Amino acid sequence: MYVKVRTMDGTQTAVLTISKLTSIDDFRGMVEERMNINKDRQRLFYRGKQMEDGYSMFDYNINVNDVIQLMVKPVLSETNINTTIKPAVSKKILEGKENSQTSQEPVIIKESEYYRVGDLVDGKSLYDGTWWEGKIVKIVPNPNIKESLDGDDGFLYHFVDERCEPEPPSELLLKHIRPRAHRLLHLKDLKPGDMIMANYNLEEPQERGHWFDCKVTQVINTRTEKKVVATVFVGADSSPMEDCHIKLIDELFAVEESIKLTERTEDMERLVVQGSPSKRKNAPNCSTCKDILRRKCKECGCHQCGGKEDPQKQLMCDECDMAFHIYCLNPPLDSIPDLDEWFCPLCKNDDTEIVKAGEKLKDSKKKAKMASAKGNTSRDWGKGFACAGRQKVCTIVPQNHFGPVPGVEVGTLWKFRLQASEAGVHRPHVAGIHGRENEGAYSIVLSGGYEDDEDNGDSFTYTGSGGRDLSGNKRTAEQSCDQQLTRMNRALALNCNIAINETGTEAKDWKGGKPVRVIRNAKGRKHSKFAPEEGNRYDGIYKVVKYWQDKGKSGFKVWRYLLRRDDPTPAPWTKEGRKRIERLGLTMQYPEGYLEAQQEKKEAPAEEESDSYQNKKAKGKKEKIKNRKRSLEKKNEEEDKNEPIKKRKSLGYSIEKEVEALIEKDIQNCRMWEECKTKLPEGQVCFLSSVQDKFLCVCCQELVFQPVTTECAHNVCKTCLQRSFKAEVFTCPACRHDLGKDHEMEVNKPLSKCLLALFPGYDATR
Repeated sequence: MYVKVRTMDGTQTAVLTISKLTSIDDFRGMVEERMNINKDRQRLFYRGKQMEDGYSMFDYNINVNDVIQLMVKPVLSETNINTTIKPAVSKKILEGKENSQTSQEPVIIKESEYYRVGDLVDGKSLYDGTWWEGKIVKIVPNPNIKESLDGDDGFLYHFVDERCEPEPPSELLLKHIRPRAHRLLHLKDLKPGDMIMANYNLEEPQERGHWFDCKVTQVINTRTEKKVVATVFVGADSSPMEDCHIKLIDELFAVEESIKLTERTEDMERLVVQGSPSKRKNAPNCSTCKDILRRKCKECGCHQCGGKEDPQKQLMCDECDMAFHIYCLNPPLDSIPDLDEWFCPLCKNDDTEIVKAGEKLKDSKKKAKMASAKGNTSRDWGKGFACAGRQKVCTIVPQNHFGPVPGVEVGTLWKFRLQASEAGVHRPHVAGIHGRENEGAYSIVLSGGYEDDEDNGDSFTYTGSGGRDLSGNKRTAEQSCDQQLTRMNRALALNCNIAINETGTEAKDWKGGKPVRVIRNAKGRKHSKFAPEEGNRYDGIYKVVKYWQDKGKSGFKVWRYLLRRDDPTPAPWTKEGRKRIERLGLTMQYPEGYLEAQQEKKEAPAEEESDSYQNKKAKGKKEKIKNRKRSLEKKNEEEDKNEPIKKRKSLGYSIEKEVEALIEKDIQNCRMWEECKTKLPEGQVCFLSSVQDKFLCVCCQELVFQPVTTECAHNVCKTCLQRSFKAEVFTCPACRHDLGKDHEMEVNKPLSKCLLALFPGYDATR
């Protein structure tokens, strides 16, 4: 791996190739050799920590292409002795500040024309837009409104929720309260356009949730099907969520309107005094125990014993918000401590592990238990890219996404597996199967690990995982036991379009199975002609046809799978596939800074070696290998001189007509689209990467979803902008241009459709 060393003033930068096991002292020597700065004058910093001798790069969690800052200590003889040091200006501490005497004027309590103190009403939560049953405890004039606006009567209504009466009341306007809902509605009475109150769960629509205002868009009331589709209004500003399927169609209420006191009927008066006879049910506060008091639960009760008794003897952790009985702690407490903040044993920082000022780095418990920390191996495992951490994470699709990843074409090449992980095609760095035991497998890698695997291109056999002892930080080992149909083996079997079978089975309609993304690695070239010559290549979607248990060459049982290609895109090894790769401009992708690091490595002077016998012997072997390489290079150069030079012309990438039409409709972002189009000659990958950079939401740092184009020509997610307005920040998040409180958040539909066409399915994660 490689890192960058940069001085504090930014005048000097060097790229150094290192291992994760490189010691800090050796690294100082590499810096001295490359940048001509003595070790004694070097102060190295990484993420705010000063790097000390006696540790390695691994101890500081340094990854590929990270920047290490270098502070150069000045030589004392070079400092100017006559430099005058200006004394610090002392600041006067002003004491005896005037205490502001706040005179509390008595609040004049008035009754509004609509409600009285003590009325039972429904109040709106200004956090998520839900409606709750409660009562009015106080009515005061609203000092922020001089005149009645938008249906408000100039009063603030202090509303207390029935669930949490000890809590302080909420100050609501007239439009945020109304008589309690009591009229049940039937499907036969509903029609599109009606406003109703319905129960809906935003996170899990199939479960019971809370009560929202809804506008009916579709009603189906037949003998075989009964369904209500509505637009749910969420948040304080009633943001619409379209196409929501209401599950509890037997619990639909009419929306009541506020009426004046003089116009109240006897039924209405009884309603505000006694409440509604129809009690509404909400989702339980705890989804684990469903609020059942007799059931122990470590989520809503004591996190140690699960009991819900003695609430007065429970402590709430200020970090994880979990409750603990004082007598369940270790050691137990006699009483509630008088502390502003209290942290449970799991969240409390261990003072012995904190690096204080002037102290050296301390080994973490996790790293101390690793096999590499025991020093029982001489192998340098820290050079490979599999040991490096991801520099970015794919957010276009979720981790459990089946099928192709938007923007990744068949035939895409990566130099390292790490890049395929960053692209979201195959997320594990080392493991050959990515999946979940209860869902299925999302992707696999063919790297030639088993010689008896057959690869015919459009179909291949694959051997499952497990049955090997990989202790001691080993990457591979001989088969030592039978493979079981568990974990990743079971996940891959679930992709087969037939019920799981412990002895193996075959699908009749194999195309109906779950898709598997397949990557071929250059290591498989020794067994398969379909593997790439270099790096890792995405070969499209395959389906599991059958799986069975077989006896491997080691004598132990292994699980075998037959996969067949089911992708409309031509395979990369076919004539059509090669033409398509040239047309899209798909070339080998390298990590950021990799080519520069390789160039620096070639230009860097050779390391000095000691004159010991072993070093001389190793140096002689290296010289022989270098001489052989030089002779081969000269031979190749002579052959190349005799052949005419053929320049490969890049065909670039052309946008589809449908997408081009959508881009032309997006007049507000025409300049940004023109900048993105300049990347078309470099291929599809560069073009899509440019689109992601240009249309990145400044708030969530992801590709904009439901984009709102502001007056200042910036694109922000609608939900992000609504969150900003809810915090009473009415400026553009990108440039702080004043948008105004009444700014209409209209979704830029041409841009939204265009992004969905370029990155199909990316909205599933949002």
